[in-house]
Amino acid sequence: MRRGTVFAMSSLLLCAAAAGLTSSGTLLALSQHDAPGRARRTLTFEERVSYQRAIEDVYWRHRIWPKENADAKPSLDAVMSQKQLEKKVNDYLRNSQALEDYWQRPITAEQLQAEMDRMAEHTKQPEVLRELFDALGNDPFVIAECFARPALADRLITNWYAYDQRIHGELKQRAETELQTRASLEQMKQLSGKYTEIELIRQESAHGKNTPARRSMKLNNHE
Repeated sequence: MRRGTVFAMSSLLLCAAAAGLTSSGTLLALSQHDAPGRARRTLTFEERVSYQRAIEDVYWRHRIWPKENADAKPSLDAVMSQKQLEKKVNDYLRNSQALEDYWQRPITAEQLQAEMDRMAEHTKQPEVLRELFDALGNDPFVIAECFARPALADRLITNWYAYDQRIHGELKQRAETELQTRASLEQMKQLSGKYTEIELIRQESAHGKNTPARRSMKLNNHE
């Protein structure tokens, strides 16, 4: 995707500014309203990078700095370069474009609204979400494009890629054929794929205490 490419949303207005806290502590739902005749907005690549930095700044402020580290917590600019910010933006724009070009599944305004609703409903840190919205100017369009789109595009492209038979069909068929002809444990070790074993050890057993396996997982009686 060439630099500076922007995405236009439909005339649906995404009202994220309502995502505040009531006196009872309940996170308000994001709402949406029709806005007939509303001009379509776009964001330049540079604007997206600027908003990405604002998001990263909020996250960095809430990153706990280890007490045992004698050095003062560095600034965001010291740990994240302009190039890294640009890569994050390029990645979600590229993922969005791939969904449209390769899978014919362009991200819609309704999907962005649903993603914003999901974030508001399931966040475990409403105060951080409030700060993120503030950092994006409480602008519904910007929040949808620069906060909801990256998460949604990443999740959708992961799902479409994982189940695309054009990509994985031949490998899946070969794996299923091999499993049908080599069903025993010893035969499985001869498959073309990577074979690994993990030993499950009951914690209360003497075996688990005295002879830990190289690749093992300790479980209690309930597990």
